[in-house]
Amino acid sequence: MKRRTFRVEGAGVGRAVVDAVAQELGLPVEQARGLVDVGAVYVAGRRCRDAKTRLVSGQVVAVVLEEGGHSSLAEAPPAPTFRVLHEDAEVLAVDKPAGLPAQPTEARVGGSLVDQVSAYLGREAGLVHRLDRETSGVTVFGKVARATSALAAEFREGRARKRYVAATGPGVPASGTVDLPLSKDPSRPGRWRATRAANGVPALTHFRTVYSGAEFCVVELLPQTGRTHQLRAHLTALGAPILGDSRYGGAAKAGGVDVARCLLHAQALELAHPSTGKPLHVEAPVPEDLLRFFTLAGVEVPRGPVPEK
Repeated sequence: MKRRTFRVEGAGVGRAVVDAVAQELGLPVEQARGLVDVGAVYVAGRRCRDAKTRLVSGQVVAVVLEEGGHSSLAEAPPAPTFRVLHEDAEVLAVDKPAGLPAQPTEARVGGSLVDQVSAYLGREAGLVHRLDRETSGVTVFGKVARATSALAAEFREGRARKRYVAATGPGVPASGTVDLPLSKDPSRPGRWRATRAANGVPALTHFRTVYSGAEFCVVELLPQTGRTHQLRAHLTALGAPILGDSRYGGAAKAGGVDVARCLLHAQALELAHPSTGKPLHVEAPVPEDLLRFFTLAGVEVPRGPVPEK
């Protein structure tokens, strides 16, 4: 990845970011504006999509010029890959496909769900919760600032009800609750552990086994908290990691079927609508790779209202 980084000082203070980028890189203003539009410009570590943003003394501006051998100047925004599940004047709910990151990072220009939804809306999308890259399913955005704040509060205060479905290894009990705290695993970077032996954050997951067999289980998961890797770590603690979840030891094959990704899907979401306060219920169809295990098991996908527990 190629990037240019510079610090704002002297004559650069108070200038619009597009003008500063144009001067620093020796580009026409319109070409610099294109870099801002595709999300290749970061101010003080945060992505900047407003070309008129005024710079202050000491800020560091980073411009990603090339990533993965592709120039940011020539790259067009990727075509949307998400499916719209619900849209009104304030709320947009989409079905995030597996393999698409939820939000951009400084190391990756464009291509995230936030990038795609922002392009669809024609303005910055208000992301209020995130799914892991390999997890598919319902993701909700605010279309205006007031709606984004209200939706974020639904998650922050634990009022949003979420139902996930997953295919796991065998041995999951018929139903129950996992309330093991989560903490980063110091021996395995990028992985979380569910244990009372460490000073972790509280995490609570209710579950119900829809099918239990010798090679795999199909489970319904009702997380009451929204911790990073919560469901993946809690199922691992039960001795039945999610199929395809290589980070947590999930099997790459079960029931004669090869598994290419972590088979976890955010199937349903319920929360209060920002304007009316009425319940908004959204469901996302289960993708083919996970649906195959429902078919093998001969069971139906859970649907309808999300139970409290």
